[in-house]
Amino acid sequence: MGVVFLTPPLSVFEQMALDETLAQHPMTEPVLRFYHWTEGPAVTFGYSQFWDFVRRQTPPQAGPLCRRPTGGGVVYHGQDITFSLLFSSQRPHPKEIYAALHGAIERALEQTASLHSRRQGQVPAAAYAPAQGGSASGCFVNPVEDDLLCNGQKILGGAIRCFGTKVLYQGSLQCAGARSNPALRRAVAQGAAAFLAQTWRPCAISEPILAAARSLAQSQYAGAAWNKKF
Repeated sequence: MGVVFLTPPLSVFEQMALDETLAQHPMTEPVLRFYHWTEGPAVTFGYSQFWDFVRRQTPPQAGPLCRRPTGGGVVYHGQDITFSLLFSSQRPHPKEIYAALHGAIERALEQTASLHSRRQGQVPAAAYAPAQGGSASGCFVNPVEDDLLCNGQKILGGAIRCFGTKVLYQGSLQCAGARSNPALRRAVAQGAAAFLAQTWRPCAISEPILAAARSLAQSQYAGAAWNKKF
């Protein structure tokens, strides 16, 4: 059985730090976490993105910027359902994981939320580049293979990083009224459960883990050395 961690509202820096803290923590159960955001929008961008490109194309009202520990493009967080999934895999293959997880969520969205989507087919290798045409790669204007689309618009994208045999997936479901639609959240949970052949139990996150994440947020994720790394 896996764990759905419940947390207090966290800033964008704390969200990224908590995912890394959990990835480094010796846990034996899969973990699903829906982000509980502090008030206001925020922006995350992939580990390999160039700071100057991201800063130049991001308006100040979009909120604070934070480099993710995973890859991908620029993601604007406002009304999206943002979530992370952590699990162990002895032979992690990110491409296969991405396809299988998104396929499971695609089926759950159809069954639970009556939302019909389809997976993006193959795209040119240039679509995965950190920058395109002198600008940072925008995740939700730049679908890659196995992203989910609805009516021609990308609605689900994510990125993966492996910490040894532990896999961290960070995802964003973006469609109208996403955060206020409990059926969409249930569909994500059901899709992740089907992917892992697990069931979920809710659990409040421990104070020591939360404290470690807040410390990492302050020492790394909120700092210029991390965010202006490239």
